[in-house]
Formats: sequence, structure tokens, C-alpha cells
Amino acid sequence: MAIVRMTPGARREQLLEIAARQFATRPYHDVVMADVAEAAGVTRALVYRYYASKRELFAAVYQRAADQLVETAAPSKPDDLVGQVLAGLEAHFDFFESNARTVLVANRGELAGDPVIEAIITGELARLRAAMLDTMGLTGRDRYLASAALLGWLAFVREVCVEWLAERQLSRDEVRDLCLRTLLAALTPGG
Repeated sequence: MAIVRMTPGARREQLLEIAARQFATRPYHDVVMADVAEAAGVTRALVYRYYASKRELFAAVYQRAADQLVETAAPSKPDDLVGQVLAGLEAHFDFFESNARTVLVANRGELAGDPVIEAIITGELARLRAAMLDTMGLTGRDRYLASAALLGWLAFVREVCVEWLAERQLSRDEVRDLCLRTLLAALTPGG
């Protein structure tokens, strides 16, 4: 096998791209490092040089996806927070639908509760919450109250989306409307 030389960063990105496709289209237990290596045109040993285990490779794929989701879904302008929340929810739903297998493995499957995966999810939610709070421009007690509400709301959105993916009993519009109503109720004083 003639291995094409790449910089470490380019090789890591190539492996993540291949692994992301495999985790998105195959059950977690069916993805094997040898298949990732073959698709990349490298040896299995080279894959293991970058990622010591399939769990570590999955975590890297999930972290990259979480980073992309935060970048896409985080609001940035205070003038239309509801519009931006709706756009963020749509980005969130798009991500969940296109990565359904990966999301379900991380939340209800083989890696649910894994400390590394949980840390990625916690970090993702914290970054989304911080971006929303910054966009709202709140300070002092108002910021603290909104922060607590957003913490619960983001966890709610995650669970509702996982349920939606797993059971397919709600439409995307129903999930969006439920999430938005819940946020507005949580942020309404005396709500």
C-alpha cells in the first residue's frame, strides 16, 4: 500500500471525515478502525497513532461536530433574539437529522454516559448558553436568572431532539414550536 504523505493536521482531518461518514451511516459496533484505515489509504497502525481507540476516534468526531454546531447555532445579534433562536434551532435540527446515528450513540447508545462524551456535550451547551447570554446583553441578577433558565432549556432541547430522533412521533415543526414556547415561558418574568 502506497501511503500518501500528509501533514499531521491534514491526516487527522482526513481520518475524522472518513470516521464521521462511517459513524453516521453504520451502527457504532460495526465501525472498525481497519475500515477507516482502508478508506484513508493508510495502515491501521497509522490510524491508531492518531486515535488510540474507536471510542477516542468517535469522541474526536463528536467534538468536531459539536464545535460546528455551536458555530452555526449560536446567536450573535441582540436585535432579533427570537429569530436567531429559531435559526439556531433549525441548525440544531439539521445537525441532529444528518448525524442521527452519531447523536443517538452519544445520548442513548453505546457511549451514553461516557465521561468524555458527556464533557463534550456539557461544553457544547455551556458555549451555546454563554453566546445566548452575551447576545441578550443582560447583567447582574437578570443575567443569573436567564443563565439558569437557559441551562435547563438547552438540556430540554437536547432531550426533546434525542426523543424526536429515536421515536419519530413528533414532526420537526412540533419540536421547534415546543422548544420555542418553552424558552419564551422560561424567560418570561413570573412566567
